[in-house]
Amino acid sequence: MARIFLTAAAIVTLNVLVSCSAFNSGLGTQRPVRPSAWTGAAPVVADAGETDLVEKVAVARQAYHDALLQLAQYYRNSGNHMKLTWAEKELSSLNTMPQYSYIIEAVVAGPDLRATDVIAAADNLYLEGTELERKAGILPIKNKNQLRQALDKYNELIRRYPTSDKIDDAAYRAANIYEYFKDYTIALLYYQRTYQWDPHTVLPARFHEAHILDQRLHERDKALVAYEAALDSITMEEEHHNWVKFARRRVAELTKTAEGS
Repeated sequence: MARIFLTAAAIVTLNVLVSCSAFNSGLGTQRPVRPSAWTGAAPVVADAGETDLVEKVAVARQAYHDALLQLAQYYRNSGNHMKLTWAEKELSSLNTMPQYSYIIEAVVAGPDLRATDVIAAADNLYLEGTELERKAGILPIKNKNQLRQALDKYNELIRRYPTSDKIDDAAYRAANIYEYFKDYTIALLYYQRTYQWDPHTVLPARFHEAHILDQRLHERDKALVAYEAALDSITMEEEHHNWVKFARRRVAELTKTAEGS
């Protein structure tokens, strides 16, 4: 009998402890996930293009964020600490969850732009971007949020001033950042846009293109072609001496591999 009593007491104590640890957690008030969130079902929007849909997502995100802020303030003013905690927790989750841009400006702009015009507003955006990069720090530790802000400046420049003589520089710097984030396919595209938009650029975009194809995407046949193109396009060999040396070595190695296969 004593053993039964002690066991029952232990169970009651455990239940109390569990209840206390989840006190006012709001778990019972959380809404269930709708099946469509898992099945991929979505409302059909007639004739909506990618840009329209992305803009709708951006508007919805901002509206959700603003509404949560207002709700939190309401509970703060009314002194409802329990619901304030819920609102702040949901807001915190919203602020930390991944949110993607989806629209890649280098894709939208295409390869046929030309960096020709001196535009003061574009120059200012470029300077703002480079300043944000500077504030982000140096390798290996960088402030990722400031890097993303710099990306926004470079992409805004490309979008708003497509004839600016800074679009190739902006593309090159954006490519560096995408490469830092390991978005190698996007970085590759921006390096390509650098020399497409300014065929006479002295920036080592072709070397970066070849390096990504070779070392990151492991597309060695394309990398060999890209290395050879980079070496053929050199205008300031001394400035890019390390890249030139590396490219020549990889051309020899990749050529030997191709001949032996």
